[in-house]
Amino acid sequence: MNQQDLYQRARKVLPAGGFGNFNPQVFIREGRGSRVWDEDGNEYVDCLIGSGPMILGHSHPEVLEALHQQLGKGTTFFANNALAIDLAEEICRSVACAEQLRYLSSGTEANMYAMRAARAFSGKDKILKFEGGYHGMSAEAQMSLAPDIAIDYPVAVPDSGGIPESIRNEVLVAPFNDIEFATNFLSEHADEIAGVLVEPMQRTIPPSKGFLEVLRQVCKKYGIVLIFDEIVTGFRLAYGGAQEKFDVVPDLCTLGKIIGGGLPLSAVTGRADIMSHFDANIVQKKDHLMQIGTLSGNPLVAAAGLKTLEILRRPGQYEKLQRTGETVMQLFRKHLDAVEIPHQITGAPALFDVVFQSNSVSNYRDMSGVDGNKAKAFNRALHENGVMKSPNKFYTSLALNGEDISELDLAIKKSAEAIARI
Repeated sequence: MNQQDLYQRARKVLPAGGFGNFNPQVFIREGRGSRVWDEDGNEYVDCLIGSGPMILGHSHPEVLEALHQQLGKGTTFFANNALAIDLAEEICRSVACAEQLRYLSSGTEANMYAMRAARAFSGKDKILKFEGGYHGMSAEAQMSLAPDIAIDYPVAVPDSGGIPESIRNEVLVAPFNDIEFATNFLSEHADEIAGVLVEPMQRTIPPSKGFLEVLRQVCKKYGIVLIFDEIVTGFRLAYGGAQEKFDVVPDLCTLGKIIGGGLPLSAVTGRADIMSHFDANIVQKKDHLMQIGTLSGNPLVAAAGLKTLEILRRPGQYEKLQRTGETVMQLFRKHLDAVEIPHQITGAPALFDVVFQSNSVSNYRDMSGVDGNKAKAFNRALHENGVMKSPNKFYTSLALNGEDISELDLAIKKSAEAIARI
């Protein structure tokens, strides 16, 4: 059955005809290594990689073997298992802030519990986040993710229906990379702010020099819990994540995507004194964080995550990821410069995107000058030329090889020339 027929079927049983993630008219049939094929048989160089988890590429033989070994023993038990303990130990060895962790199944859950832990630990209620930062689908996270109106900070703008007005009062919003605003605001409102939740690289916008360091200093000074959302950056920017890359250690962080090896897994991790609020034997009942998840830390996902991290620890893996990403970034620069289209590339070699504007970008409001129509046309042209990518991210994987780079070179060239004619 072709994709159009499948889409018509999907529209009858799924709102908007999809899962709420990617273009609902694209149906992926299979993935192997650096490639995916849709239901019409079209082949793509995959730079979407499942929105980030498949850093090794699809159907990696060693990961498949690890899954095969566990499948015959069972997939989930709602009880502790040795593989998940092994994975927890490896995360705590590798991530600077990690002393203990709790497993969940999605980034949304991890960030929700991180905010809740900050509140339980501090005895305060409000959370400060940064405009444009993505932290999942909870009510707090859906504040000022992509507001279409610019109102005065720190007022939050709900990005979804169904969020009570009262939630809006518990979330404060600041501009990313504005050291002066963050310092002054946190010092003035320290008595009511439980935690600061931040993507250390916000989407594909890197932190400005000193921004994360100042957040760390100010939060420590006023007893505010600093939370890094490392769902995307964890084990991607470096093996130790953004904490290693930028040499700033938060109190808590959230992890996902890569740690599950392509299966649903996330974690909230950090200082033991904060994580102790998940232990009813240590804290008072009013401060205890109840957390139950049917599939949390199941042995199948732990097997995939362990094997993925083992492969990432091998010599040269991150150097290869860096080289590949830099090569592809240069291809975008070369071909867009050739047709004289104003642009810049934001992010890091493992994760970046093209922004169609000439002004520098340091926060969400700086993106107001982006030529959205050109970006959509460019992404559409890339897709038509055999490249699968997110609307606002280009993920690099270890599976990309010389043949893929050559095909990307030609696809980017054709796509740049196509939008130059618009």
